[in-house]
Amino acid sequence: MKILLKKDIKKLGKIGDIVDVANGYARNYLLPKRFATNINPGNIEQLNNKRQKQEVLYREEVEKLQAIANDISKTLCTITVKTNKEGKLFGSVAASHVAEILSGKGFSVDENMVNLEAPIKKCGEYKVLVVLHPEVKSECSVRVVSESEDSASPQVESQELPTESTPGKKM
Repeated sequence: MKILLKKDIKKLGKIGDIVDVANGYARNYLLPKRFATNINPGNIEQLNNKRQKQEVLYREEVEKLQAIANDISKTLCTITVKTNKEGKLFGSVAASHVAEILSGKGFSVDENMVNLEAPIKKCGEYKVLVVLHPEVKSECSVRVVSESEDSASPQVESQELPTESTPGKKM
């Protein structure tokens, strides 16, 4: 039986696709749950309009997130931690710490969006990948400083956004 999909169905197709499925699958599952409909010109036109609207909304969302990603890439996050004399941290700086700093600066970022290859265990400046959307990624500068260096003003590159020292979780 050929039907027109009204919703994306994993391993079957996307909205607006015409697929051939077993009669029982269509009659007993897809049609009653309104995941699909019978094929006719009106339904095809209606789903094409729905698909176009969703694509426009999707593009607008990606554009907004791209603007946020640009702002994040210009941001310097400073995390103050306790260290030993060699500059090794007591503990480590994790993705949750970076997400907390970014959230404090007004960005809606959670720790799942911050991509650290490994926890940061030494003082220094690092580039951290922030994935806002599968198509939108940004790199944020993270500076990890010792509490003893906290009184020294950090070097700030030319940036459009104001940067300020924000104490993170102390280890």
